[in-house]
Amino acid sequence: MQEIILVIVSIVAGLLGSLLGLGGGFIIVPVLSFMNISPSQIASTSLFSVLSTSSSSSIAYAKQKRIDYGLALRLSIFAIPGSILGAYLSNLISLDEFKLYFAFILLGTSVYMMYGIHKPRRILMILAYPASFFAGVLSSLFGIGGGVVYMPLMIGLLSLSTKTSSATTQFILFLSSLTGILTHVYFSDPDYLLASILVIGTFTGAQIGARISLTIREEILKKMVSIALIVIAMRMIISVLLE
Repeated sequence: MQEIILVIVSIVAGLLGSLLGLGGGFIIVPVLSFMNISPSQIASTSLFSVLSTSSSSSIAYAKQKRIDYGLALRLSIFAIPGSILGAYLSNLISLDEFKLYFAFILLGTSVYMMYGIHKPRRILMILAYPASFFAGVLSSLFGIGGGVVYMPLMIGLLSLSTKTSSATTQFILFLSSLTGILTHVYFSDPDYLLASILVIGTFTGAQIGARISLTIREEILKKMVSIALIVIAMRMIISVLLE
């Protein structure tokens, strides 16, 4: 029964992760947290689903020619070392305080995405690089991908379309999650049985999500991203308060 639930959850995570550009880990991590495994195992195992979702989505989006490869590679230069650091930190620190702070950041960025979209400026690109490093840390530290940073960054800060942002984000997540997984493997963190189940489900769901995204209006996608950020934030706050 546990395996069946994980397959269903992983398909939904892959679909929504691809559709929203968030990697799918924001659904996987809460489920894994109820399985009494360590934070580093949760993060590393979930990261396999992020890799599966992002690779599957990137293949689909590459065919649709929606990925901004130049932007993706520039941001990845900063995300990759961040993902290495995040995997290292997941074995050393408690995540409660960080999750609480980050939850309020997510709530703020969600409001900003809904009401504060601005035109791009050259200086804003400079701010994007440290944000990308932070997203890399977040990816390996929590196993939720880092899309929760990249989507507000690209839509709110760089004023890219939601569809271009989601496609470009998935390609960045593919590169950073692969690096994070290799670092976690070095520390012997992942549960490979759970990871293999998640990979199958998320890869399938991501293909479905990439196709559905072509038929959904951009304003609806933007609202879905904002709502997803609020849900993630509330889940983080509740988890801290209940511990």
